[in-house]
Amino acid sequence: MAMKITRLIFLASVACMALTATAGTQSADSVKSRIVRKGEVYHPEMDEKVIVGNDTINMVIPERNFGRYDRGLFNYLFIPRKQWAFGLMASYGEFDAKDVQVFQALKDFDFSGKQYAIRPNVAYFFRNNQCVGLKFDYTRQESDLGRLAVNFGDDLSFDIHDISYYSSKYSLGVFYRNYVGLGRSKRFAIFNEACLSFGSGSSRFKRPHDGVIRDTRTDLTEVALNFSPGLCMFIMDYVSFNVSFGVFGLHMTNEKQITDGVEEGSRFSSGANFRFNLFNINFGIGVHI
Repeated sequence: MAMKITRLIFLASVACMALTATAGTQSADSVKSRIVRKGEVYHPEMDEKVIVGNDTINMVIPERNFGRYDRGLFNYLFIPRKQWAFGLMASYGEFDAKDVQVFQALKDFDFSGKQYAIRPNVAYFFRNNQCVGLKFDYTRQESDLGRLAVNFGDDLSFDIHDISYYSSKYSLGVFYRNYVGLGRSKRFAIFNEACLSFGSGSSRFKRPHDGVIRDTRTDLTEVALNFSPGLCMFIMDYVSFNVSFGVFGLHMTNEKQITDGVEEGSRFSSGANFRFNLFNINFGIGVHI
């Protein structure tokens, strides 16, 4: 009798384990089928959870599979939703040369110039790893050419002096940024940014003409759409370092020139850039709260 009871208990335990395994398999299969129906990629790592504040969310963010093959690449959680980010990018450059001579062709090169820019921005993460925000851009350039003497022989020689150029530009942009986390550590991520900006600025160009200094002022208005991929790295828990590269952009510019108070003409131009721009590399610091 005791052996029969022990056998019944053993059979009941085995049945419970089988039912539990079947239920777990059905649960995983149901999750997988539900995700597949939505056109998203499923992987067992998607079941890994992480606590953010008072919420428990997936470490791997489900993404739609628009391709034919699953290459095993995952978008890990990098910055959770409902966070604010404040960033600042700044740059400064200066050049100064006095009485520089290069061989016999370039003499008395006297030039000074500087350029600085400041770019604050604010963003809100409406979804995990995705944010929208505003950015402000102020850029100023100053350059003065005291003298430049060029001598390539009797056929080509000239001397220019007392030339100056100043420009300043303001712009306000709306941007969207999508991050792709590169690991569970939430330390590194790549991103792609699309920004629509509206800018306005002016420049002044002074040079001598027939013994008289002529002053030409140019007012411009610009609309631009730029796409900039980049890399983000958290150097502290709430502080990140960002670097982005300009690779593609569209722009439309309207310019109007006035010389010595008299309007001389206007110009409208538009274009697109499909290349990596070495002069459009931005570095910045971000604070996340």
